[in-house]
Amino acid sequence: MADGPFPFDCSPGLRLSAHERIYQIQHEALNRRLDRIEMMMERLEKRLWLTVYGVAAVILAQAFQSFLIAP
Repeated sequence: MADGPFPFDCSPGLRLSAHERIYQIQHEALNRRLDRIEMMMERLEKRLWLTVYGVAAVILAQAFQSFLIAP
């Protein structure tokens, strides 16, 4: 029997390890996607605050200008 086929793991064990590996790969991919989404949200938040401060600055500048022009 020494010349025969090599011993192998049972099929359910291989199937389980394959599922675990697939789950691990999917989980890592999901984490990468979530990290990218989080970075995009942070950039969007910065842009939003820049817009809010810009609008507030324009409103304050117009109010200040109206005080300068008024007699």
